Amino acid sequence: MAEVFDCSDPSQLLAGTRTARRAIGQGELIVLPTDTVYGVAADAFTPEAVERLLAAKGRGRQSPPPVLIPNTGTLAALAAEVTEPITALAEAFWPGGLTIITRANPSLSWDLGETGGTVALRIPNHPLALEILQETGPLAVSSANLTGQPAARSAAEARGMLGDAITVYLEAGEVAGGGTASTIVDATETTAEGGALRILRAGGVTREAIAELLPKVAIEG
Repeated sequence: MAEVFDCSDPSQLLAGTRTARRAIGQGELIVLPTDTVYGVAADAFTPEAVERLLAAKGRGRQSPPPVLIPNTGTLAALAAEVTEPITALAEAFWPGGLTIITRANPSLSWDLGETGGTVALRIPNHPLALEILQETGPLAVSSANLTGQPAARSAAEARGMLGDAITVYLEAGEVAGGGTASTIVDATETTAEGGALRILRAGGVTREAIAELLPKVAIEG
């Protein structure tokens, strides 16, 4: 039976975060709030947990989940190379609604699915999500919904779709962003001189803001 914690209650908040951290450590799934939508999270370095995440959503390995991280130092550890444009994007828009796809560090021991050697990274702008990430390290996180359904804006909405596939639900009210997902950019072709960047999904960060920040980069999409 899934446990639900009302994080507006300080006593439930403390119990909820402890239980959520324990669940992640045991390879189980949690639902937590982010600044964009609610997410279902698993330990990024536990392949069985990532498999559970994909199964809960009804997705296959061809749709690997993004990874939420607590700080930019983790970006340097997970990416094969952090180009100047990636650094600029991270400094300008993190924490916030931008997911950056980059080449993954080949030495990492993880299995997120069919990634083609890349990883999608983001730092969420939500205090509860950041608190948990500081304790757990990188989490594979996808929107808390069944594939094809609207992204959950509350833990209650997520529970209605995902049920007991989730061990812990952290309810923190409706997300402030109104359910707007993050912008996803493919930065694998960026270089020190500029290179190219593709916008794969429009969201919380506009194309205009990215183009203004990176005048030497060819923006596609």
